Amino acid sequence: MARVYGVMAEFAGAEALLAAVKRARAAGYRDIEAYSPFPVEGLSAALGFEANRVPLLTLLGGIAGGLGGYFLQWYAAVISYPLNIGGRPAHSWPAFIPVTFELTVLGAALAAAVGMLVLNGLPRLVHPVFNAPEFDLATRNRFFLCLRGRDVESDLPAARRFLDGLSPLCIVEVPG
Repeated sequence: MARVYGVMAEFAGAEALLAAVKRARAAGYRDIEAYSPFPVEGLSAALGFEANRVPLLTLLGGIAGGLGGYFLQWYAAVISYPLNIGGRPAHSWPAFIPVTFELTVLGAALAAAVGMLVLNGLPRLVHPVFNAPEFDLATRNRFFLCLRGRDVESDLPAARRFLDGLSPLCIVEVPG
């Protein structure tokens, strides 16, 4: 028996997709994916998305970049190659601020970009839903709801009946 990734329903509008997601969550389905050609207000909350860790990764990347930049300048000016220029002390911290600031911003930006990609599981060039018929319309004018995981594997006919009760345009099984 072929493994099934999930059952996917196609909807014509954003309101229908949002209502379907809310009904699916109320029916006890937890492993849900929704696809739309544009952002739908309230869809992420209806799917059960919670706060993510990208802000924390951004903060940590900024702190690491700032500390790394400051340490690099301090080491070069104080330990590795100290120079007496105009009687200034070797550890003249005001001169280190511009580079420290720039490396803080750079570290934060890189951590945010890489963290977002990693936490979203990107880049993912092959996904089972790409093989669903008409799924290419998700980038133009159609909205899709996919029930997947253990919820569907245990009782595939029940999932199909549930989706059929939502009045979709069509329902397809997505092979795993």
